[in-house]
Amino acid sequence: MEYIERVLEALKRKNPGESEFQQAAEEILTGLKPIVERHPEYEKTALLERFTEPERVIMFRVPWTDDHGNVCVNRGYRVQFNSAIGPYKGGLRFHPSVNLSVIKFLGLEQILKNSLTGLPIGGGKGGSDFDPKGKSDGEVMRFCQSFMSELYRHIGQDTDVPAGDIGVGGREIGYLFGQYKKLTGLHVGVLTGRGLSYGGSLVRTEATGYGLVYLTAKALERRGDSFEGKTVVISGSGNVAIYACEKAQSLGAKVVAMYDSNGYIYDGEGIRLDVVKQIKEKERARISEYAARVKGAVYCEGCKGIWQIPCDIALPCATQNEIDENDAAALVKNGVKYVGEGANMPTTLAGISVFQNAGVVFLPAKAANAGGVATSALEMAQSSGRMFWSFAEVDAKLKAIMENIYEQMDATAESYGCAGNYVAGANIAGFEKVAEAMMAQGIV
Repeated sequence: MEYIERVLEALKRKNPGESEFQQAAEEILTGLKPIVERHPEYEKTALLERFTEPERVIMFRVPWTDDHGNVCVNRGYRVQFNSAIGPYKGGLRFHPSVNLSVIKFLGLEQILKNSLTGLPIGGGKGGSDFDPKGKSDGEVMRFCQSFMSELYRHIGQDTDVPAGDIGVGGREIGYLFGQYKKLTGLHVGVLTGRGLSYGGSLVRTEATGYGLVYLTAKALERRGDSFEGKTVVISGSGNVAIYACEKAQSLGAKVVAMYDSNGYIYDGEGIRLDVVKQIKEKERARISEYAARVKGAVYCEGCKGIWQIPCDIALPCATQNEIDENDAAALVKNGVKYVGEGANMPTTLAGISVFQNAGVVFLPAKAANAGGVATSALEMAQSSGRMFWSFAEVDAKLKAIMENIYEQMDATAESYGCAGNYVAGANIAGFEKVAEAMMAQGIV
């Protein structure tokens, strides 16, 4: 469609070198073609141009001192992308790969992901190129305090509510919240993923992984199938991967492989999650330790080989663009039938095409990994009402939200003439609500 092509061309000119952001925008806008064709008023009001341009980009320096007294300087970001349906909501990522392009791509995806949850939250994202790996608690604390000393000016419980992401877990959220409280004197729900002792929610740790499996299970159920007896490969070994593994195993699946940034483990008898949790959550060690502790398990250097392992279901839960067209072709050749994205944009556009052309049920990240932000919004609700819900209550709400997301994208894809194309279904279903709100609020 000419309008979409024109927007994409202008976006590439205005954002040179931002490959991740351009990739996300192309995938989203291309999938919106059916709805844009039905609404000529979008072009008249430059809706797509406004949708792909952040409302605000904040970039700042973060100086901190390491344990040896050396002064270090990192770069911090917060992209407040779209507040049409609610306050900005999206995680903070601490990782060396973080740059403006990565944060903008994550923020753009977050708009639609948050809309799909059905909860009143807009889209934002932030982070830093700081790497917490190998740092002492003191170094992480000093960095987080410096980071929040600028960020606090731009966030608030009714304005922008960050959460965790890669490199930002309970330890980091605690330090960030402590500094926010010190600077403002406020004990409010300005961050989610907080500890249970100071306003957090049950299920938040498990939410993204559990939500991924709930949505995938719904897709299986619609086809008269289930996780029972299925062989599953999961990339990553962080929070999302661990709890996706836990929930898949509880539904009768056999998870046979996981990885970290150094390499992957294969256990034909099924991954022993207690060992993985000990290594990754308690010891903060490398996944290679698993092979040394579990008889019959194999460790292989490098990550790409994991996609050569035959499986029924693949759940990429590590990072963006980890599955390209060659990896997708290998998965198809070895019998994969379902792919659920637990990470943000883990499959390249070419890889997605391979899956779709082969008839694989492909469940995109903005739908499949929305469980984390959905539970964050439930944490916000508990904070606002000074309430605390049980694990069962939050888990039931999470499951209902994920199943509703599946129903939304399935019905939307069918109503726009692309049944089974969940990339288009998720994009359109998420965009419809945001577009309606933007149109109602005028040119702002």
